[in-house]
Amino acid sequence: MSATFGNSTSKRTFLKTMGVGALTGVLPTWRRAEAATATYDLIVIGAGTAGMPTAIFAADRGAKVLVIEKSPVLGGTLDRSGGQMAASGTVFQKAKGIVDSPDIHFEDNMRINGWTADPMITRMFVDNAGDSLNWLAANGFQVMPDHPVKGAGHEFFSVARYQWGKDGGKSILATMEPLFRKHVASGKINLQLETGAIDLIQDKTGAIVGVTAENDKGVLTDYMAKNVCLASGGCASNPRMFADLHNSVLTARVAHPYALGQGLTLGMNAGGYMRGGELYLGSAPALLADDTYPSTIDANFDWHPETRAIWEIFVNARGERFMREDHPSIDYKEKSCRRQPGECFWIIADQEMIEKAPPMFPKWSKEKFMKAFGTHPMFAKAETLTALAVKAGIHSDELVNTVKTFNRSVNEGLPDALGRTHRPMQITKGPYYAVRLTAWQLKSFAGLAVDGRLRVIRQDGTAIPNLFAAGEVIGGGATGGGAYTNGSNVTPAITFGRLIATRYMNFKETRSS
Repeated sequence: MSATFGNSTSKRTFLKTMGVGALTGVLPTWRRAEAATATYDLIVIGAGTAGMPTAIFAADRGAKVLVIEKSPVLGGTLDRSGGQMAASGTVFQKAKGIVDSPDIHFEDNMRINGWTADPMITRMFVDNAGDSLNWLAANGFQVMPDHPVKGAGHEFFSVARYQWGKDGGKSILATMEPLFRKHVASGKINLQLETGAIDLIQDKTGAIVGVTAENDKGVLTDYMAKNVCLASGGCASNPRMFADLHNSVLTARVAHPYALGQGLTLGMNAGGYMRGGELYLGSAPALLADDTYPSTIDANFDWHPETRAIWEIFVNARGERFMREDHPSIDYKEKSCRRQPGECFWIIADQEMIEKAPPMFPKWSKEKFMKAFGTHPMFAKAETLTALAVKAGIHSDELVNTVKTFNRSVNEGLPDALGRTHRPMQITKGPYYAVRLTAWQLKSFAGLAVDGRLRVIRQDGTAIPNLFAAGEVIGGGATGGGAYTNGSNVTPAITFGRLIATRYMNFKETRSS
C-alpha cells in the first residue's frame, strides 16, 4: 500500500487500546525448528474467500500446505456473502460482446470511492481480477443469466462487469471446495478445522518461521513454515475491536461469527500495523431488532428509487431533515446517515401517507407492519407530533418545525430545501408514525498494511519476512475505499490469494534454501 493511504494505527497504540483481553496470543517469540511437529512450504490461516485459493494454487505448484481454520467448516463468509464480483476481460463479458479493460475498471473503482482506496493495491486487483473470474469459470462457475451488469444497490460502473452466481457466495464456495478437497485427499493440503492460530513464530531476525496453533481440545502445536499467509478475515464480529479501529459502534450481528480479528492481532504482534479505519461507512440503514448492540436485523428498508418512491421524510435525533430523501445515490444516503448521531434516523409519516405509500419493508405484510407500532422498540405512534417525538426519542420542537416547513413547501409549491422533487403529499393529520433505522456493518474497513507483494509491513515500510496477507484482513478500505464499491471485497480476496501462491512465493527456492 502507498504511504498516503489512510491513517495508521501503531502497534503500541493498538495494543494499548485493545487491552490484554483482545489479544489472541502472546508477543512474538522464536523457537527451534526441530521442536515443531512438521515443516510446510506454506501455512494459510483461514479457509475462506482468500485462504482457499491461496492453498489451492500453492498445492497446484507442488507446495506442502497447512490450512488452519477456526470454524468447523470451510468457506468463511461465503456462506452469507452475496458473492458479488467485478472484473474486466472475463469470458462472461466476451460472451456478450462487452468491451472492457483493467484501465477502465480502475477509473470506475476509484471514481466510486472518491479515490480513497489504495491506488497501488487497487491496480493490482483490477489488473488480475479477470484471470480470477476466468479460473472460476473454467471450473464450472456460472453467473446469473443477465450478468454482467453495470451495478446493483450502489453506484454503477460505466461498463457491465458486475456479476455473481445464482446462490451468491455459496456459488463460489461450490466451485472452489472440490478443488480444495482434491488437494486434501492427495495429501498436498493438511486441513486443520476447529483450530486457531494463537501466535506467529519469529526467528531472531524477526522473520516468520511458523505458527503456534490451538485445537478445540486446547492442545498447542508448533508448525514451522517457509511462508505464512494471514487470510482469517476481519473483526466485524468483535464489537470492542471494531469500535476501537473504526470509531463506530458495531450495531448489527451480521458478519461471520469467527470474524473476531485474530489475524489482525497476529499481524500486529509480529510488527505490522493497521490502517484504513477512518474510511468506515455503515451500510444502508436497516430495522434493528433492539438497542442491545450488536443486534439482529429484522428488515431492510426499500429506499432504492427504481423500486420504491419515497413519500415520507427522514429526521435525525435533533428532529431535522438531513438528506434529500429521494436522492438516487445510495452512497449519498449512507454518507448522510454516517454524519448523524448514532448513525440512525427516523422515517416520519401520518395516517394517510401510511395507507397510500408503497410498503417500507417489502417482505412484511401490512398486518405485521401495523402491529409493530405497538410491539417493536423501533416503532412509535402518537396522535400528535410532540407526543410522537417523546415516544421515539426525537427533539420535539424541532420535529414540529421540520414538518411545518416541509408541509409549507409542498402546499405552496416551493423548491425543497434539500432538493427533493418527489413530494406527493403533506404530513398533516394524526395519528403520526415514526420508524427508526440504523446503519449496520458487514465488513472491516481497517486492516493490516501490506506492500506491493502483499507482504505485511512495519510502520517504516519494511516487509516482515515470509508473512503475507489477503482478504478482509488487509481491510475492505484497501480496494473499496470509503464506499461500498462494486465487487471490491470478494474479487480481490480471491485474486490476492492466487497471486500470493503463484507470483510472490518461490517454493523451489525456499525448499532448497
